[in-house]
Amino acid sequence: MIEGLPPYSEYKESGQQWLGQVPGHWSLLPNRALFEETKDRNHPNEQMLSVTITRGIIQQKALLTDTSKKDSSNLDKGAYKLVQPGDIAYNKMRAWQGAVGASSFRGIISPAYVVMRPRKDCTPSYYHHLFRTPSFAKEAERWSYGITSDMWSLRPEHFKVIYSVQPPSDEQAAIVRFLEHANRKIDGFIRAKRKLIGLLNERKQAIIHRAVTRGLDPHARLKPSGIPWLGDIPQHWELMRAKQVCSRIVDCKNRTPDMIDGGEFTVVRTTNIRNGAFNLRGSYPTDRRNFDIWTERGAPRLGDVFFTREAPVGEACLLPDRQDLCMGQRMMYFRPDTEVLDAEFLLHSIYGPVVRTYLEHAVNGSTVGHLRLGQVGAIPLLWCPVTEQKEIVAHINREFAPLDTAIARTEREIALMQEYRTRLTADVVTGKLDVRPAAAKLREVDVGFADSDAGAPDNGEELEPTAAEN
Repeated sequence: MIEGLPPYSEYKESGQQWLGQVPGHWSLLPNRALFEETKDRNHPNEQMLSVTITRGIIQQKALLTDTSKKDSSNLDKGAYKLVQPGDIAYNKMRAWQGAVGASSFRGIISPAYVVMRPRKDCTPSYYHHLFRTPSFAKEAERWSYGITSDMWSLRPEHFKVIYSVQPPSDEQAAIVRFLEHANRKIDGFIRAKRKLIGLLNERKQAIIHRAVTRGLDPHARLKPSGIPWLGDIPQHWELMRAKQVCSRIVDCKNRTPDMIDGGEFTVVRTTNIRNGAFNLRGSYPTDRRNFDIWTERGAPRLGDVFFTREAPVGEACLLPDRQDLCMGQRMMYFRPDTEVLDAEFLLHSIYGPVVRTYLEHAVNGSTVGHLRLGQVGAIPLLWCPVTEQKEIVAHINREFAPLDTAIARTEREIALMQEYRTRLTADVVTGKLDVRPAAAKLREVDVGFADSDAGAPDNGEELEPTAAEN
């Protein structure tokens, strides 16, 4: 898509590091000349909006639907700010992370957020793309102030002195039209790849289902499982509870450890665990004092299995080989009794049909979808001797290997396409590429402001500002 897009014929120095050289006929203006701050309050009956890092401005009900978060907004919404379609709004404390965008909706946002209304000749959707580039995020970071990074704030008076570009109005429209066209093609590619990953994961689930409910011996004598929908299981297998085969089940009963910049320990959150795997995205550092307070009840160690009892329920992974981990709220870990339970077998069982069905019934009727500690201890597991468990684990790992390779390759293709989208958008909105001829060949389309394939918001994103923001 970038191939064949020419640069402009003439450039000038912008004097702004985040913009670099810009087309010679584009204007350079401080944001105060492009936008005016608006503080329209007393609209308590309007719908709530959220300013997210991944998707810009969305309806809060969509955020509540996509996650298990609860509405933490104040009951009295008289001080909340009205956002009109086309307004630019940003989270003061997360602008440097990309929490900014133009709104497609009318609604209200927290009084701690900032609302800017475009002046004449400013196409909101153009500035939506411009202000969501990594280079603007760095500029927002440069102008943000605070004691620590989690307290940095981009105040309205500093946003107003940042210089931005203003292409001619027809050129702004052409840029938006081209990017919307490009995004539709990229979205189609990503949807197809995610569908493929879904099919591969379904195949993995089928492998787990068979292995943890019937074992590997097709000629094994069977007996009724006692679970009507499951049917028969091998005769020597038993139905056990997690508390019977684990030496410890530890819940994060203490408060979540504080974030401490530069801290040498890592707080594990529910967002770090998905589909049996562990990743550090969404975790944060803490210090020795907080670590010691949390680990009074015992730090997790290699051989344990992490488990989420809320937000969402039932994600699990093997503990990585690290000595610096403690848990945030809604996190737990199992410590299998190694004489009777293999950790990997436990992990696969958690994603097997017996546990998944139990979890569905256990959280049924819960408004936030969470498990109590007693319910976790009562999780049912189909048990067989440890030697057989290890054979089942080895079989699953062999069957998983080509599927995991295909999933990893597909996820990398998605990541590369998302990187390409970011680069393309940045090059186009800052004038490094001239899309006017290409845009002229495209049909007119309805233009929205939200990133169309940003995906669900990160669990670290907030519905409302923290107390420090207020």
